[in-house]
Amino acid sequence: MNLRSKRRLAASVLGVGVDRVIFDEEYSDLIQDAITRSTIRGLIGFGAIKAAPEKGISSGRKRERAARLKRGRGSGSTEGSKGARNPRKTIWVTRVRALRWRLKVAQERGELSQVAYKKLYKQVKGGQVRGVKHLLELMKEERK
Repeated sequence: MNLRSKRRLAASVLGVGVDRVIFDEEYSDLIQDAITRSTIRGLIGFGAIKAAPEKGISSGRKRERAARLKRGRGSGSTEGSKGARNPRKTIWVTRVRALRWRLKVAQERGELSQVAYKKLYKQVKGGQVRGVKHLLELMKEERK
């Protein structure tokens, strides 16, 4: 018995693909007699025709990847040298800007004299000041 047309009609009524239509073997004679959409609808309500559940996509690979990422990436995944990833010049510019900003704020507050400001500014430019903490120590010495 060829039920291809019935399968196509049932798929259309159920709103699923042809491969997801399941016929109950007990009601095969009723299914064979069904020729209209309304009779197919009746058989669906009756339980003779059903739609198979959707097949999902396995999350196994996703879980594996998440576990690997959770463990963290080792240094082996780092590409480029230290200088290539964060250039020396960029580090220098960032540091000097921070130091000069500190000097400017200190001068505006009246914490530094003009002479002390110029002296420390030149030291920053010459690379003698290592960082903000070092600059604050030098500023403290200048105030004494």
